[in-house]
Amino acid sequence: MAQPILLDQGVQLAFELVGIFAFAVSGALMAIRKDFDVVGIVLLAGITAHAGGVARDVIIGAIPPVAFTHLGYFLMPVAAAAVTFFAHRAFERLTTAVLVFDAAGLGFFCVAGTLKALAYGLSPLPATALGVLTGVGGGLLRDMIAREIPALVRPDTELYAVPAVAGVLAVVGLWELGYRGPWIAAAAAAFIFVFRLVAMARHWHAPTAWRRRRG
Repeated sequence: MAQPILLDQGVQLAFELVGIFAFAVSGALMAIRKDFDVVGIVLLAGITAHAGGVARDVIIGAIPPVAFTHLGYFLMPVAAAAVTFFAHRAFERLTTAVLVFDAAGLGFFCVAGTLKALAYGLSPLPATALGVLTGVGGGLLRDMIAREIPALVRPDTELYAVPAVAGVLAVVGLWELGYRGPWIAAAAAAFIFVFRLVAMARHWHAPTAWRRRRG
């Protein structure tokens, strides 16, 4: 078996910054679609980008959360909101753009959250749960603030949590086997992203509770 390679802080930082940017853009696009003003656009971008990561850091005891101690984490949503504010017309269909950027953020954040939970000594199952929370928390809060039924629980929404869980379980399983290289993290993030996009393209839905038809 190959020798395990620990994911260094630089790779972890890169993953989280990419995830923050992707989620911030999805939040800014949602705000623009809802006709928010510039303050609302920046706020929704920041909340979408940081809600999952802040929840993760509070749970594992990484206080204060890195979103408030690292300048790059703090400024990235502002930069993403500014880019989106001026370039949103380049997106032909805002709804599709929100979903694509959300899928990218989901992949990067799930993997980054799982790796940080494992690095803090959590066992595989709690690390899995925390990784999924990191990935879905921002989008969940974004949709609630925008007065949308969250994509996470809508029965007509294509698979959302399932790709996150599948990718996170792969990361945890490989971690336990000693494989911890950056290529694994990148592959897992790409898997979640592609899984989510394919689910949207093919309209894959999670099953709902069976109901007896009334005669």
